[in-house]
Amino acid sequence: MIPRTAGRARTLTYLTLLAVAFFSALPLYYSVVVASRDNSALADVPPPLLPGGNLLANVERVFDTVPFALALLNSVLVSGAIAISVMFFSTLAGFAFAKLRFRGGKALLVVTVATMMVPTQLGIIPLYLLMVKLEWTGSMYALVVPALTNAFGVFFMTQYLSRALPTELLEAGRVDGCTTWGLFWHVVLPVARPAAAVLGMLTFMSAWNDYFWPLVVLTPENPTVQVALSTLAAGYVSDYALSLTGTALGTLPLVIVFALLGKQVIGGIMQGAVKG
Repeated sequence: MIPRTAGRARTLTYLTLLAVAFFSALPLYYSVVVASRDNSALADVPPPLLPGGNLLANVERVFDTVPFALALLNSVLVSGAIAISVMFFSTLAGFAFAKLRFRGGKALLVVTVATMMVPTQLGIIPLYLLMVKLEWTGSMYALVVPALTNAFGVFFMTQYLSRALPTELLEAGRVDGCTTWGLFWHVVLPVARPAAAVLGMLTFMSAWNDYFWPLVVLTPENPTVQVALSTLAAGYVSDYALSLTGTALGTLPLVIVFALLGKQVIGGIMQGAVKG
């Protein structure tokens, strides 16, 4: 009786996972279907369910309509730089808040976390004026420098290191003659690697999908992917085939990053959980 119940539960679990995977992949698949046809295909009844033969022509139109190759390069560079910077500085700050004792540390952490409650839009005007003073408008510096670290990353790494990093390990390192900086490089970073990988992936996706600030500070001639996609969707008559072709191209790097790093991130999380 117990094995039969367990078998039914396993079957139900797999069916649920298959349903979730199907409905999650359906919008992406239909985007590819529309991207491979012309704009008139959306008016067909019933709607097309199989890809057509216009995909390469639509891809060529995307690169002819907007500087999409430059937009992809800009987004890769900006998102990669932000992700690496946030991982490093958040781990460094998390180590300080979690394991180092200094005056005002708890209050400073509270202030850092409180900044997460301030809407981003409230800081756009002073931030833009600062970029004008620095003469960074229209350049990638305006996207990377303000995002070198963030409060979520600091809080995330602080919480992780406070539990995953034993104080005894740090004390043993100090007995062996390690400085604080040496402890960070040789002890903290290996322990923080699973959480830092998760934070890096989340930060990369967030920076890649950011639209509002790049739209404000960049020029149409030097866009990121999201700004380029908004240009494709502009006009009195929306060309959905063109827009969804650009969307599929803009989503492809995220899929590749997750395919390459997803197993490492999950494996790192499990390894950190076992060690903890």
